[in-house]
Amino acid sequence: MELILKQDVEGLGFKDDIVTVKNGYGRNFLIPQGYASLATPSAKKVLEENLRQRAYKEKKVIDDANELAETLQALEIKIAAKVGSGDKLFGSVNNINLAEALEKEGHEIDKKFISVVGGHVKRLGKYDAVIRLHREVSVDLPFEVIAQAK
Repeated sequence: MELILKQDVEGLGFKDDIVTVKNGYGRNFLIPQGYASLATPSAKKVLEENLRQRAYKEKKVIDDANELAETLQALEIKIAAKVGSGDKLFGSVNNINLAEALEKEGHEIDKKFISVVGGHVKRLGKYDAVIRLHREVSVDLPFEVIAQAK
């Protein structure tokens, strides 16, 4: 079954991609949830025309995303967390904490576009995260988890 995605679907594709999925997945999940629509010949033609018109605007968005990527790489993010014995944290540090730290620096980035390499951080030290700013632009952001002052 061919579908046109109406929004990004993790592990499947990005908005306006034409994807082939199994019939049940498309009929029972993607279409009812509003994530996709059927890729009929007329819908494909409309999509082509929209993509052609959007390509011009897309270039400016990509340039802005690249500019933001450069400023993010220049940042030095330190996240303070409560520490137990040794270097083990109470709880963990994840994409939500990183989004809050970036917001304090003046960069509003949604937590769903941030993924911490290796999942949740449970110890002090230096780690990396990948921030997806656009479908074609992602940036590796190093950050450090430090002990919170008592």
